[in-house]
Amino acid sequence: GHCRLLCKPSALAQHLVRSLGRSAALRGGRWPWPRWPQLQMLWQLLQPPEPEPDAGLVALDWLVGPWGAAWGGGGLSSPVLLLIPNAAGKVTGGLLQLGLRALERGFIPVIFNRRGHNGCPLTTPRLQPFGDPGDLREAVTYLRCRHPSASLLAVSEGSGSGLLLSYLGESGSSSRLAAAACLSPIFRGRDWFEAGMPWLYEWPLLLHLKQGLSRYAGALAEVVDMDRLLGSRSLRELEETLFCRTRSRPTSWESYWERNEPLRDADEAAVPVLCLCSADDPVRGPPARSLPTELFRSSPYFFLLLTPHGGHCGFPRRGPGRCWAHEAVLEYFRAMAEFLRTEERRKGLPRSR
Repeated sequence: GHCRLLCKPSALAQHLVRSLGRSAALRGGRWPWPRWPQLQMLWQLLQPPEPEPDAGLVALDWLVGPWGAAWGGGGLSSPVLLLIPNAAGKVTGGLLQLGLRALERGFIPVIFNRRGHNGCPLTTPRLQPFGDPGDLREAVTYLRCRHPSASLLAVSEGSGSGLLLSYLGESGSSSRLAAAACLSPIFRGRDWFEAGMPWLYEWPLLLHLKQGLSRYAGALAEVVDMDRLLGSRSLRELEETLFCRTRSRPTSWESYWERNEPLRDADEAAVPVLCLCSADDPVRGPPARSLPTELFRSSPYFFLLLTPHGGHCGFPRRGPGRCWAHEAVLEYFRAMAEFLRTEERRKGLPRSR
């Protein structure tokens, strides 16, 4: 068009002139509006505002242990460990045990609770889809503001890994996390729901979800068929009723998973991720169809620690701790911190805040 770039001559300035010169946005056109600035301003004032956040609430539980908040040396610069429960929101004994072990090692453990889970009020008739990282992103932003000089780490358990993996892929290098780990993750969400689990695992989980949803039957009745929801006979039917067959914005099962598959943006992840999996996991399914082995061979950020036995989030051992995976995760975080410090000294980089 008729734009001018005013700046000090430099190689960067020349590059900008060439790049902007090729931009279609600056070529102008025959649209008459640019000649009426008052009309432009009036149009801006009359345009509807951008959609605001839906005012939903999530909750963070801070683990302090029987020794008090200061036990273990957790200060403002101590690493913050964000613990993400499974997709049903159930805080298992194993997750609490990991939090307490981390507290003993000087971490600041924090549990992330989704909307409507574990006493968190459901202020809007909207729950969090399987792989929607929007609420997790808000929690990470809050933790970064509260602990600006601390390393921020995250670990997920079971199906909750779908949320963490989605967040890492969507955020890329802007995730604000130093490292992440997944215990017995579900990598392929759609396949997992369609294949189903053995009834011994699926029915207790289904009942747990229905019990939580029944508390908000009045609010959710505005957007979903509660009779169908509470009558669901499988996790897939419940998920489809809750997020696909809504009254306001119905969508297909295929479209839902295009937006919620955990590994849909895995190539964009820029944070080291350790995935601990067992070959005999009865919840995830057979390794041949449930483990994305090619991802671990091709990506420099994904690491798979595969054990022949361990079940789903079990990894039992004798003696204190009872779960060797917890020690492995904490050792992984320690090794990552040591590696990053070495790299910073080698390159002479200031420690990032």
